[in-house]
Parts: sequence; structure tokens; C-alpha cells
Amino acid sequence: MPQHADSGGELCLSRSRLANERLHALIPGGAHTYAKGDDQYPEHLAPVISHGRGAHVWDIDGNRYVEYGSGLRSVSLGHAHPRVNEAVRRELDRGSNFVRPSIVELEAAERFLATVPTAEMVKFAKNGSDVTTAAVRLARAVTGRPRVAICGDHPFFSVDDWFIATTPMSAGIPATAAELTVAFPYGNLAATEEVLTRYRDEVACLILEPAGHTEPPPGYLEGLRALADRHGCVLIFDEMITGLRWSPAGAQGLYGVVPDLSTFGKALGNGFAVAALAGRRELMERGGLRDSRDRVFLLSTTHGAETHSLAAAMAVQAIYVQEGVTAQLHALGERLARGVRDVAAAMGVGDHVVVRGRASNLVFATLDQNGQPSQPYRTLFLRQLLAGGVLAPSFVVSSALSEADIDQTVEVVAQACAVYRKALDAADPTPWVRGRPVKPVFRRLA
Repeated sequence: MPQHADSGGELCLSRSRLANERLHALIPGGAHTYAKGDDQYPEHLAPVISHGRGAHVWDIDGNRYVEYGSGLRSVSLGHAHPRVNEAVRRELDRGSNFVRPSIVELEAAERFLATVPTAEMVKFAKNGSDVTTAAVRLARAVTGRPRVAICGDHPFFSVDDWFIATTPMSAGIPATAAELTVAFPYGNLAATEEVLTRYRDEVACLILEPAGHTEPPPGYLEGLRALADRHGCVLIFDEMITGLRWSPAGAQGLYGVVPDLSTFGKALGNGFAVAALAGRRELMERGGLRDSRDRVFLLSTTHGAETHSLAAAMAVQAIYVQEGVTAQLHALGERLARGVRDVAAAMGVGDHVVVRGRASNLVFATLDQNGQPSQPYRTLFLRQLLAGGVLAPSFVVSSALSEADIDQTVEVVAQACAVYRKALDAADPTPWVRGRPVKPVFRRLA
């Protein structure tokens, strides 16, 4: 529980508030990732983190929280995992970057391809945007086509122009960039084929998260595979979230549908910066030195093969396989989802506080009296969770959570749902919001 709540149940975040002001003075947006911005939290209740261990973090005011969605889903084993840290320490004294490949690069590639056997080659980078953009560039090169077809139901693919041009935050990007990106709906093969037919011989690739808050409809991923083959485009799975959380080999390993290219990150390094582009040898070699056709500038980053991050990735994959981490995440998520649904129903808000997604990747929706998504009600809910010592922009679990952590969270959610019910009865959450509502990341104006 937070240790510094005032008599009214409000968190004491005086040091965090001062730090946030300093952050905004020096860093645009006050954070290096938009999803970590203080606009995503109730006003004056955005904790600045001091440190974390396992499933808990402490802010600079001394408050302790049970944390969910750790590192934007990247820390799935818990903070400062001893085996991962030890693997990193072994490399630190051996040097981190060289003028030629380190043997660690070979070992990391072998480990990755053993874990994801549906891929034949892999190239590492530091973040997801680099590898998704590399996949798109490669698809355009091998097909000779300009257009990219993205799944319009998935929230994020890259910081690069081909995607950001399609969002409300497109300032600074030429309008022509958006003209080459088209969208298709998830789960609808007929609509996807219509897009491919409308832009016949123009679409280089279909890129999507293979699964999200709902399971793929029966035959859907197989149908996409067939559509891509029939229309001569590249099928790309963005496995940033599904990688490891769905199975050690990602969604492709779980569902048995093999994409041409796939991208991994987030959980791959347990917080260390590593991402991967993987895929068929025939395509990947276009960025190598053993193909006679025009070369593709696939990936070339100074820090892409930093040894300690690759060591972290190898340790993470070994832990997932040896300890059955994916199953642990599902069991913890199922316990949490069941508890939240039960207390929400008991408090009469079961239709308003809604848990969605696969058990290893849970999110929650906050709906108003008309059943519509509501930022004010999300603000109310987050405020109550924070007061109870739960830092939860989502309910995405890490394997470091204990059953006691889950039970504490459910208890705090029950208290939050009681307040939620009061706001619904009043048809106005404003008295419980206490400031501006939290805001969506993608919006045109600050």
C-alpha cells in the first residue's frame, strides 16, 4: 500500500510533482515515451519512479505499488530479475560494442531461432519501430510495390512516417506519406481482399498483430496467409506484444500460421533494449551479402548488437522455456480477471468496468452510464487504484506477481468499483475526477 496517503486517502506525491515539472522543463512531454506521460494519469497523481523489484515499484515519495503493464509490457519477468541481471553482468566486463561482430551475436541468433523455429534468419535492433519499418522496407523491395496495408484495429506499429502519418499526430509528415498506407479490419477476410483487389498489384505487405484483445476467428490467420500468397504480398506479424506472452515462439508458434516476416521486442529483453526482425531466408538475404539482386538497407544500427542486451534476451528466452513462464502469466491473469469481474459485478458495475484480452495481456475498459468509453471514468478508476497502492494503466501481468499481489489488487478494485457506482448513480464522475481527465495518446492538440 502507499505509505504516504493523507487523511483523505489522497496520495502524497509532492516530490513527484516537483520532478514532473522539472521533466517537462527539460524533456518534451515530460517523458521519453508518450504512453508514460503524466497526461495518462490523474492530475497531480503521476508518480515518478525511484526503483523496482519483482512486481513492485517505489516512487520518489516513498510510496510502494503493485505494478501492471511493467515497462509498457516489456518487463514480463519482473524488475531486476536475478538470472537476467547475472547474464548482463557477465558481459559488462567483457565490453559492450566492437568494430566487428561479437560471438554473442551468433549465440543470440542461434538461441532466438531455436525459440522461434518458424523463422530462418534474424537481425537485432534496439526498438520495435526500427524492425517494423525494416520489415516494411524489405516487403516493398521484394515486391516492387509501394503501398503498405496495416490493420486499422491495432493501435501502434512504428514511429516512422508510414504509420504516424495515419494518426492524429501527423504534424511534420508530408501528406503524401499517408497516401501509401491503407487499412484493413481485423478478422474480416472479405474486407481485406477488397483492399487488395482495389489496390491490385500495389500492396507490398499486410502487417498486423496476429492477435489482440480477442482471439483470431477460426481460420482467420490461415485465410490471411492464403490472401497474401494469392495477391503476391508479404505477410508480416507484429509480435511485439504476442511474442513470448502467447508462447515462447509468439502467436505464430501458438496458432501454427507462419508469416513471411515477424518482429519481436518488449518481453524479449525484460526491460533491456532489444528487438528482432525475423523471417524467411529468401527475403532476409536481400539485406545481406549473399544475394545478387539490388541490396536492401535492412537494419544497420550502431547499438543493435550491444552485447549485454543480447545476453539479456538469451536469458529471458531460456527462462521462458525452462520455467514455463507463459503458463504462469496465463494463470496469474486468469486469477486477476476472475477477481476483477466478480467484484465489479458485486458492486453493480460489471457492465462498466470491463476486463478484456488474453489472460497474459489484460486491459480494462471504463464505460459511462451509456456504455461508452469514458476518459473521466478512467480517471476516477485510476485515482482509486493509485490510492490503494496499485499502479495499473492496464492489467498486464508479470510472472513476478504473487497470488497475494493479485488478491490485494482485487480488493483495491472492489473499493474503486464502489466509488464508480456512486459516480454512475450521480450520472457525473466530476466530483471524483478532481482535475482534468486523462487523455488519449494520439490526439492533435496537447
